[in-house]
Amino acid sequence: MHIYRVNFINQGKIYEIHAGSIGQSEVYGFIEVSELIFGETSSLVIDPMEEKLKSEFGGVNRTLIPIHSVIRIDEVEKKGQNKIHDIDEKTNITPFPNPMLGPGKESDS
Repeated sequence: MHIYRVNFINQGKIYEIHAGSIGQSEVYGFIEVSELIFGETSSLVIDPMEEKLKSEFGGVNRTLIPIHSVIRIDEVEKKGQNKIHDIDEKTNITPFPNPMLGPGKESDS
């Protein structure tokens, strides 16, 4: 079984999730991520980030991530910890500019 670690930007934060399947979506400009993998829950140790991601993606069969939000996709040997990181001044990650959605753009219709 393949395991993929997907890092992407969502709402000003960097999400790191693990999945069993990724591919090009039939929706243009999106990556399809399915078979999301979460760690086993223990009654002794509860990771709040993992629980937040579980609740956010609970019941999701597949998710479509805009290709311009994807930072990196790695095939890994074993599942790691799912995380959400804040983007701060010290990070060197910047989302791609999108001229279609920039401020002050008006439609031609």
